[in-house]
Amino acid sequence: MKKFRTGEHWRVGWNPNAATFKALVGAEDWSVELTQAEFNDFVRMLRQLTEALEVASTELMDEEAIAIDQETELIWMQLNGFPHEFSLSFMLLTGRRAEGHWNTSATQKFIQAIQTIQLF
Repeated sequence: MKKFRTGEHWRVGWNPNAATFKALVGAEDWSVELTQAEFNDFVRMLRQLTEALEVASTELMDEEAIAIDQETELIWMQLNGFPHEFSLSFMLLTGRRAEGHWNTSATQKFIQAIQTIQLF
């Protein structure tokens, strides 16, 4: 079953029946297809980064911003900003090389949409 979600400055799709590239992430003017392994890492790291940001927020002053990043052999990802408003960037580290960025107005809704995509 194909799933596709889109909003202002973000989009995400999942097709478990696709041969190689099962997921798509993007914004209004760019997108990249991801393999299942890449998308699994993407989703897992996104969850871990948002949890780390939530923990760090208890230590930050209101006007203090933070950047938190994480990397696997497939993807590098970073959250940057304030606990209540942050941007998201990523870079594929595989032979294809691609990168993307969601601004602060799109990131929260993009994260919510990722959570609605059924991987399995």
